[in-house]
Amino acid sequence: MLHAENLTKSYPLPGKRQVDVLNISHFAMNAGERVALVGPSGSGKSTLLQLIAGILRPTSGTIRLLDRQLERLSEAELDRFRAQHIGYVFQNFNLLPGFTALENVLAAMQFGKTVPPKAQKQRAGELLTQVGLEHRLHHKPGQLSGGEQQRVSIARALANRPALVLADEPTASLDQANAEQVFSLLAEACEQNGTALLLCTHDPELAGRLDRVVSLRELSIYDTREVG
Repeated sequence: MLHAENLTKSYPLPGKRQVDVLNISHFAMNAGERVALVGPSGSGKSTLLQLIAGILRPTSGTIRLLDRQLERLSEAELDRFRAQHIGYVFQNFNLLPGFTALENVLAAMQFGKTVPPKAQKQRAGELLTQVGLEHRLHHKPGQLSGGEQQRVSIARALANRPALVLADEPTASLDQANAEQVFSLLAEACEQNGTALLLCTHDPELAGRLDRVVSLRELSIYDTREVG
């Protein structure tokens, strides 16, 4: 389902220098697989997720997702492809503050256009119920706890029935109890929906509960400690 080859990302520095933040030879995932991506802070985990999502463009290399070569797509094509096929769970939730939980999930479906309009409200309610928020449908983010907000973001990520969910340290902002609950909900929701999951985490115990654990340091051509 996903293949990345000879993937690099560099940023220019003053004096015609550049810093390499990612340099991996190969990374692949199968459909429906749940993979934990581990590595120290600054090793490029978030960068890899943003490259796969098409939020960032690689300096070199190729990313093929669902038989589409992402670096060949225009910005408009990337936006449409991401909305339809990729769900993203952010560490800091990134919910629309003026929208209710239900409206946040609906907004994702209205942009992705993969769910028929007449079925969108029902699906949004079902997803929020699946993550235990049937009693919070009409609450705005400011009225929800951190754990509840992250559960809304999980429902939003699954809204368009994506082939792949990318989760960037989704439990890092939560206390231990909420982190455990959110992790379990995310892993189970992806499994129930047949969705592949690539989850960044620094918690080896949580990582070990997914199908496979991948160390970014082992994928990297250079030692990531050299780039910070």
